[in-house]
Amino acid sequence: MSFNHRRVVVERGRRSGLPIVVAVHSTVLGQAIGGCRMVSYPDWRDGLDDALRLSAAMTDKAALAGLPHGGGKTVIALPPDKALSPVERRDALHDAGDVINGLQGIYATGPDVGTGPADMVTIGARTPYVFCRPDASGDSSPHTAAGVLAALRAVAAERFGSPDLAGRSFAVLGLGRVGAHVLRLLAEAGAGNLLAADVNPARRAVADEHGATWTTPDDCLTAEVDVLVPAALGGVLTRDVVPQLACSAIAGPANNQLDHPQTADLLHERGILWAPDVVVSGGGIVHATAAELHHETEAQIAARIEGIGDTLAKVLRAARETSSTPAVAAARLAEFLAGERAASMLAAC
Repeated sequence: MSFNHRRVVVERGRRSGLPIVVAVHSTVLGQAIGGCRMVSYPDWRDGLDDALRLSAAMTDKAALAGLPHGGGKTVIALPPDKALSPVERRDALHDAGDVINGLQGIYATGPDVGTGPADMVTIGARTPYVFCRPDASGDSSPHTAAGVLAALRAVAAERFGSPDLAGRSFAVLGLGRVGAHVLRLLAEAGAGNLLAADVNPARRAVADEHGATWTTPDDCLTAEVDVLVPAALGGVLTRDVVPQLACSAIAGPANNQLDHPQTADLLHERGILWAPDVVVSGGGIVHATAAELHHETEAQIAARIEGIGDTLAKVLRAARETSSTPAVAAARLAEFLAGERAASMLAAC
């Protein structure tokens, strides 16, 4: 991996003793933004790799969402199978807040895998550079899910000729905060057949509530459906998995769905339409930054989130017209948009 980041900080938390990683990829368009992830890794350096990849993806996500921000990411790297007590969790979040505060405002964080709005309050005790607190924009999950639905309509239009989701079949892999909302929205949209899975068996109740057939994560991943919706951790689309897929398209909010950039080529060769997650998952960050950092109205924010579908349609159309993968088309569009906005900012100075 080439190193193109503006700043990367790795510290041992003075309270928790845990590795705290903050990666700031770009601030060309403005303050870097990106969530705080708290998960277990086989080795803390895997957390560093995650932070580097995810922060770079956030730069593209912000550009594609039309936000005046760059990308960043915080990772609190837990040892394998480590469960934190409430005091240990507070200490780890305070340690992350201290590292973020030391960057003096070039980066602000929000929720990510393993953290939620309440945790942003805890981080906020150590730094003002945090968003998605419950008393501000709150939980970003419903807004991320709304963006996913807009993206799914764009995928349906590109692959099946109509944006109508009624009667289409979907497999939702992951029923956490975002996945559960996506499943609900698909049910409300009249999806004809819904499958759902999660590593946590307690979430079967969510599937039952929305009339989805509960299955195993492996079977959900390879189900014969119109669209697979990855809504949990990334890395699920691998060289070994792609030959087993039986879906026509893939679009979901999970970050870093591809285990390697070349996997996009394998999907393309199999004729499976993959919607880049940097576009699909943008609704939450759009809502949080527009509401808290830029004080836009709910109508303006809703229009931005609905625009995710329009942006994805452009990406998919460009990929089709240039015989390239959607991944390549999204990267080109992000680079163009970032350069265009940077030029406008310079011209205004």
